[in-house]
Amino acid sequence: MCFFDQHRFACGDWKWGHFRQHCNREYRIGETCGMKLIMQTVAVGQKCKLCEKIDTKMRRRTAEVDRISRWQREGSKFRASIEKAMEIIRGLDAEVYELSCERQRRLQGIGSAH
Repeated sequence: MCFFDQHRFACGDWKWGHFRQHCNREYRIGETCGMKLIMQTVAVGQKCKLCEKIDTKMRRRTAEVDRISRWQREGSKFRASIEKAMEIIRGLDAEVYELSCERQRRLQGIGSAH
């Protein structure tokens, strides 16, 4: 049971930090026993990379929805642009869903680690 720092992001996700201390079970120099315990938790003031990606895609989706609304107010002359924007939104929705699933898998991993 070797000790490591834990970095906790603003969104609640976390990652392992630097190695801090060997336990008495590991006798090989420079090796760890494989079981990680938290020495200290370091708060990180930003979101994890997955949440940052989700936020970016959601901002892009909002921009596309705004564009569609603007084009629809101007009549049917932007039909092809609206269809393309709808396709972009469907793609962004799929990407956000995949990233959210990956985030859920990570969060479930936290539950089993403690």
